[in-house]
Amino acid sequence: MEEGGSAGSGGSDSSTSGSGGAQQRELERMAEVLVTGEQLRLRLHEEKVIKDRRHHLKTYPNCFVAKELIDWLIEHKEASDRETAIKLMQKLADRGIIHHVCDEHKEFKDVKLFYRFRKDDGTFPLDNEVKAFMRGQRLFEKLMSPENTLLQPREEEGVKYERTFMASEFLDWLVQEGEATTRKEAEQLCHRLMEHGIIQHVSNKHPFVDSNLLYQFRMNFRRRRRLMELLNEKSPSSQETHDSPFCLRKQSHDNRKSTSFMSVSPSKEIKIVSAVRRSSMSSCGSSGYFSSSPTLSSSPPVLCNPKSVLKRPVTSEELLTPGAPYARKTFTIVGDAVGWGFVVRGSKPCHIQAVDPSGPAAAAGMKCTTVPPWLTPLNWAKGPRVCQFVVSVNGLNVLHVDYRTVSNLILTGPRTIVMEVMEELEC
Repeated sequence: MEEGGSAGSGGSDSSTSGSGGAQQRELERMAEVLVTGEQLRLRLHEEKVIKDRRHHLKTYPNCFVAKELIDWLIEHKEASDRETAIKLMQKLADRGIIHHVCDEHKEFKDVKLFYRFRKDDGTFPLDNEVKAFMRGQRLFEKLMSPENTLLQPREEEGVKYERTFMASEFLDWLVQEGEATTRKEAEQLCHRLMEHGIIQHVSNKHPFVDSNLLYQFRMNFRRRRRLMELLNEKSPSSQETHDSPFCLRKQSHDNRKSTSFMSVSPSKEIKIVSAVRRSSMSSCGSSGYFSSSPTLSSSPPVLCNPKSVLKRPVTSEELLTPGAPYARKTFTIVGDAVGWGFVVRGSKPCHIQAVDPSGPAAAAGMKCTTVPPWLTPLNWAKGPRVCQFVVSVNGLNVLHVDYRTVSNLILTGPRTIVMEVMEELEC
């Protein structure tokens, strides 16, 4: 499924107002819920929370018990308490993503009732908006495959943009891939994607035209979101930051901004992040560990592994000096359905900025800091620190490159990554 992305509309006028702006924001909110619900569904299948269940001699396939799910959400830090968990699941129910197996209860209740994702029983309503999101998601996944090179950094009007595609080349690709039978049909598809806010001109100045103009996906279909974000009433675009890999953004040449978060994100690739469980993290809040945005609701944030602090600059030469207080370690990390679960940041050398405690990276032994039991969010800056510096990725030495290069290596590599790090002995 898909999710909302950065701000702006797909039309020729860069200003969005009135009913058009409201409609766009509603589309973004809907996309946000769709992608969040789908990612939760996949996780629950993985962990066998969703399964066939019997009641009064009748079998209900692919369902979950409401009370057990609330326990699971709290245990996995997706909700701070039972009341919040109920509110989160009610959001999914209100959007028609989940329902009571017999449709006898419209409200999600903290009891032993069976609920099911509509996608698991074929009752999910496929209106035009949902169809457009699903089509955009499929195209996005194909473009993100390692063998595809259509998405590239390019310049337009003297400004460099990341992960762009040229309109004319994209139309050629759609026809070659069988997504459209003719070039005209491919162009009509692009117009629909633009109308639904899935793609956009890089500076939001032009509609889709068969030309050398550059466009980007407005939506990060792989960015892992925390359920807590559903309680935020703001437009999803406000949650995307320059750290998010596929939101519209210019490449920064400001060294002060070169430390923006890079992270491993859902599916097979690594991402620059703004909020995801095993993908990316920034400051504790919307993502569940880290997100560059503040807490997204009035509910208490889910406490998480905080950002680590780089206490002082460390050089590559220092790491490799004989007798230095570092130990070399190698991790083999197999990405799961929602990514690898760590953030890489910095430059020459890069360091591990954050690690999802429940993700594959943590299971492999990766860490960013030791958090004492007495450490609270108010004094995180006094204690957590960077512990591991990246030496190589899949056999390639990365001591003298920045986090963008490291992230691209993971982005274009296999699902299983082998990372060599130097770990501070005192961590």
